Amino acid sequence: MNETGEKMDSHFFQLVISLQGGAMQQMGKIASPLTGKIERNLDLAKNSIDMLAMIRDKTEGNLSEEERKLIEHVLYELRLNYVDELKKPAESASENKPDSAEDSGENEESSKNEQDETKSPDKSPGETETK
Repeated sequence: MNETGEKMDSHFFQLVISLQGGAMQQMGKIASPLTGKIERNLDLAKNSIDMLAMIRDKTEGNLSEEERKLIEHVLYELRLNYVDELKKPAESASENKPDSAEDSGENEESSKNEQDETKSPDKSPGETETK
């Protein structure tokens, strides 16, 4: 508790920790809870870090000492991890695109459909098998 006797607001705590978890996931430090895969998108991670910094700036003077320390610590940790990730080589060309896991599945499916459509229209699939 600080000198005014205020405790940390649980909603503020949840917001900060949620943004921290999202940024860590976006940096590829933890697996996605939805897919179980490590997905790296440094642009989204930077955006999450910037949002936390904006929250800190907009709430300046309105936070308890515990809340201020929490957000400062989380920002420090995230920035160190972000710089660490920037130093690592890119693992794939699509890692900075949002929803890259979803897009790859959709692109494969649409490629199959396009290939099917490019078959000769005068022959049905059954004709090619019987010859």
